[in-house]
Amino acid sequence: MKLVVLSDTHLKPGQSLFSHLPKYLISIIKNSDLILHAGDFDSLQCYNELQSLSRLVAVHGDTDCNELISLLPEREVIEIEGVKIGIIHKGQLTSENTDGLRYLAKEMGVDVLIFGHFHHPIAEKTEILLLSPGSATMPGIAEPSAMELEIACKNISGKIIRCTGNACSYFEYGKG
Repeated sequence: MKLVVLSDTHLKPGQSLFSHLPKYLISIIKNSDLILHAGDFDSLQCYNELQSLSRLVAVHGDTDCNELISLLPEREVIEIEGVKIGIIHKGQLTSENTDGLRYLAKEMGVDVLIFGHFHHPIAEKTEILLLSPGSATMPGIAEPSAMELEIACKNISGKIIRCTGNACSYFEYGKG
């Protein structure tokens, strides 16, 4: 199964996802089996546009509008091909030390924890795989980014997608 992982799109009402994401990333999203979004869409319009591209599983973030906070959970756990994946927006205050995220993943009973909030990609594997896709639209200190995961026979492989201009490049971060 092919998944695209996004977070922190931060698009206000009237801002279209289609004009803020590179065309190549939109193509990757359309060809995925599932989109996982770790919150901070900001607007219902952004959520709806993303949902129009592929099946979407998402949580709300701390800057999402009231409609999204009512619609989406704070945490989500899904299982894909025997792999339990947790999704949360803000698992801890800083990205310096991921101990809190590992404990949260154990508390949630997941093999993989996807989180947002930090706007830069993180891929760390210990007994649990911790993944933050960064932000494809509002990266802050990092390049715009997203992630692509493939899950097959309980194995996970993935890539960080770095997006600049209207192109994306891939960097593999490991196989599980």
